Amino acid sequence: MKLFTFFGMMLIVLSQLTTAQNKVQPTNNNAMSGIFGVTVEGGVTYGLTDYKTNTMNYDGKLSFEYYFPSTGQGNIGIRAFGQKGKITGKDAPVGSGNITNEFATDFDILGGGLIYTLSIGDAVYPWASIGASNLWFSPQDINSVVLPNGVAGKYTKQMLAWNGDVGAKIFVSKGISVNLMGGIIIGTQDWLDDINGGSGNDLFITANAGLSYYFGRETDTDGDGVPNAEDACPGTQAGVKVDEFGCPLDADKDGVPDYQDKCANTPKEAKVDANGCPLDSDKDLVPDYLDKCANTPSTAKVDANGCPLDSDGDGVPDYLDKCTSTPKGAKVDANGCPMDTDGDGVADYLDKCPNTPAKVEVDAAGCPIEKEVEVIIIEQEIKDLVLSGDANFEFGKATLLATAHTDLDNVAATMKANPTYKWEIAGHTDGIVSASYNKELARQRAQSVVTYLVNKGVNASSLKIVGYGKDSPIASNDTVEGRAMNRRVEVKLLSKTKS
Repeated sequence: MKLFTFFGMMLIVLSQLTTAQNKVQPTNNNAMSGIFGVTVEGGVTYGLTDYKTNTMNYDGKLSFEYYFPSTGQGNIGIRAFGQKGKITGKDAPVGSGNITNEFATDFDILGGGLIYTLSIGDAVYPWASIGASNLWFSPQDINSVVLPNGVAGKYTKQMLAWNGDVGAKIFVSKGISVNLMGGIIIGTQDWLDDINGGSGNDLFITANAGLSYYFGRETDTDGDGVPNAEDACPGTQAGVKVDEFGCPLDADKDGVPDYQDKCANTPKEAKVDANGCPLDSDKDLVPDYLDKCANTPSTAKVDANGCPLDSDGDGVPDYLDKCTSTPKGAKVDANGCPMDTDGDGVADYLDKCPNTPAKVEVDAAGCPIEKEVEVIIIEQEIKDLVLSGDANFEFGKATLLATAHTDLDNVAATMKANPTYKWEIAGHTDGIVSASYNKELARQRAQSVVTYLVNKGVNASSLKIVGYGKDSPIASNDTVEGRAMNRRVEVKLLSKTKS
């Protein structure tokens, strides 16, 4: 039962130390890492034997410890120890054969085990240890007489024992600590007091204080000015500046030490590469933490925000813009070119005649070009007159222009010279717009010619007005040249005598 209690207590202590380790924030390397120590201590013992009254006595202990390398707060080591002391008791139970009613047992212990330490600020180190030992003992009465069962040879005066200790190391210098501890030794036999009785084996507890010295705590293997015991970054390259914990300085806190950092003073929020330089995923020379337009094509020129340039401000970046220098305010297509809704070759922002019909020839303003109207005099016989030259009308109207006067004057002279001749004045147009519109425009233009001739003295009764419109083309309306030929006024000689 006592053995079970012992191991239960040690498990509880170790679990509490582990929990404490998780709560303590590490500040540097474990000061016990990879070092060898010697501890000398002394104190008192208190036996728990079959005697009714247990009394305190003394003990001394020498231990040697080695701690495995560790960069965490907790550290495990191995421990060898020797211990010497005495346990005493009085009020012997009935049948003990001890006539003095008191006993004393000198003991010697040699053993070993595991030790676990936890660093708290590199100043206080709680610890716990468990192990096993060989225990030599010699029960005697108060007069140093061997007790009856020992005389009878009922037991050997050595046995296996289980050892457990808990304590705290308080460092007063780099290599020296004050050691406070409490321990328990449980024998595997019940003969420490020369009596084999009770509910379990005899045991005793100790309370000791002492000093420990540790070799190597002030050694600085990598020469960075921080002793190994405090160096959280052992093996730092020679010449590298380090912080108080022996780790290379990282002034901009980007995770790349200064001696490797090619981009010092990187902003805290910037992700960096192995050289400590801000990442530039799209290779536009604007680092990701400043880049407002990620994944820009590598060929695109960008502004300070990493966004593609748009020199003409038309909403299409230069690397996609096929029409650079588009005027401000002009609507553009996906290629950055000005819109031409009616497809007449004149951009909408310049087009003064939007919605021009397809294939209509236009001027620089996007308006249809009105060609000259020829006045043609066709003679049916040798005496028929043909007026050569141009008779111009205002665009889309029946108003004669001055350029037609010369030819019409010649025609008027011919008509007045032949007053008995009958003439047809016929107006023709191209086929661009509606038939009714064309016929009316053709008639009005024929009327304008007749009015001019009458004003020149020609007898109106000899003139016949006809508006053919687009019904009598002399060329194809599918070409600019053909349509120009179809827009005309013809003066025909119908007969040489009045009917």
